[in-house]
Amino acid sequence: MDDKVKFDIEFPIHASPQLLYQYISTPSGLSEWFSDNVNSRGELFTFIWDDSEEQAKLLSKKTGERIKFRWINDDDDDTSYFEIKIQVDEITKDVSLMVTDFAEDDEVDEAKMLWENQISSLKQVLGSS
Repeated sequence: MDDKVKFDIEFPIHASPQLLYQYISTPSGLSEWFSDNVNSRGELFTFIWDDSEEQAKLLSKKTGERIKFRWINDDDDDTSYFEIKIQVDEITKDVSLMVTDFAEDDEVDEAKMLWENQISSLKQVLGSS
């Protein structure tokens, strides 16, 4: 298997960091925009879409700031993860979501498009689209 390629995307978003954190870190928040349903048991999160589900392990989180997961099916690849980080510009106070993820070299564009769609859904839920 080829090594996955790390990529970062920034999404400016009009919402308070506190509100955003609820949407990126809780099962109920994630199920509003990331997948159809999310269940968690400790550090194990189950993301459910239509007729499929994926499990991810919560690697770390910092309240009000970021959350990091690793898909369980990527266990053979300990280096890949996905992280959603809230970034606030010190001067302008503009809020952005920084997404870090990994994809196969030939799937990076597709993965970025998927994130753009997901974040677009989040913006609609937040009323900031």
